[in-house]
Amino acid sequence: MKKLQTLFIGICLILLLLFFGVHTLEKTSGRTGTKVVNIYNWGDYIDPTLIDQFEKESGYNVNYDTFDSNEAMFTKIEQGGTAYDIAIPSEYMIQKMISQNLVLPLDKAKIKGLDNINPQFLDQSFDPGNRYSVPYFWGTLGIAYNDKMVEEGTITSWEDLWNPGLKNNVMLIDGAREVMGLGLNSLGYSLNSKDNTQLQEATSKLRKLTPNVKAIVADEIKMYMENEESAVAVTFSGEAADMMVENEHIHYVIPEEGSNLWFDNLVIPKTAQNKKGAYAFINFMLKPEHAAQNAEYIGYSTPNKAAMKLLPKKVTEDKQFYPSDKQLSRLEVYQDLGPKYLGIYNDLFLELKMYRN
Repeated sequence: MKKLQTLFIGICLILLLLFFGVHTLEKTSGRTGTKVVNIYNWGDYIDPTLIDQFEKESGYNVNYDTFDSNEAMFTKIEQGGTAYDIAIPSEYMIQKMISQNLVLPLDKAKIKGLDNINPQFLDQSFDPGNRYSVPYFWGTLGIAYNDKMVEEGTITSWEDLWNPGLKNNVMLIDGAREVMGLGLNSLGYSLNSKDNTQLQEATSKLRKLTPNVKAIVADEIKMYMENEESAVAVTFSGEAADMMVENEHIHYVIPEEGSNLWFDNLVIPKTAQNKKGAYAFINFMLKPEHAAQNAEYIGYSTPNKAAMKLLPKKVTEDKQFYPSDKQLSRLEVYQDLGPKYLGIYNDLFLELKMYRN
């Protein structure tokens, strides 16, 4: 009898462990109920204290997952394995997600604070009328350089990257759109070009840049520049801002030929299970004090005009991070190229990486 009791107790313990194990797995996989908000964002792209504050103020628990590319984010949401309530894709990917019915139309009646957003960053071509997305951050692609290795003021354009004096001293961001885009821009072409002759011309010119290229990397680019292991880097404005905090010799410029103007926006994926929590998070992030705190922590430009009043003037008056209208007129937003030309861009970029090796 004791053996049966022991066996029974053992089975009960196993069942309890299995129950709590599955419950924990569901929680970490974003499958719990109405008291959890599942957020899918880029790495290091929100002040962690804001997550804590949101949880305390709203009563929701946050499951926070990160991705390292729009494509990885798209694939996971398309597969539907995790029911994210909030995702933060970039403009061309938002356009693609809308076309494939992967995001929900927003109920504007449930959003408070949208009037805090500068109208300049609303009603963009990738989401007319902001039917599906709310601006989160924006910025540019440009050139960071160290004035200990390069004379200050001598880098103003993409063309300067081809200077023979920069041999083995240029870091490129690991992105097909970014690298192919700078090649196209340097020739006066659109970074959304679907002209095969222009694409081949840009590729040929980029091949001539390879003697200057020290490495093609992603997040590590910030560390290399801060540690002065390279003179120049093609990077995003927010990454450059972080570099400048850590190393006073680093500067950032938007190339005079033009470059990428990007937007990252909050969306509610179609598979969201907690829409009420999603709107609560959107409203929380639209508050000026939260948007300003986030901008100071991350270093990217905020679209929240009310938040800008709370930021230091030395930040908001820096034209490399808050460009003038004239500068903005030379910038382009990435468009969804479609599978055919996205494949062409990726193939040409891979050829460049192999050519370099």
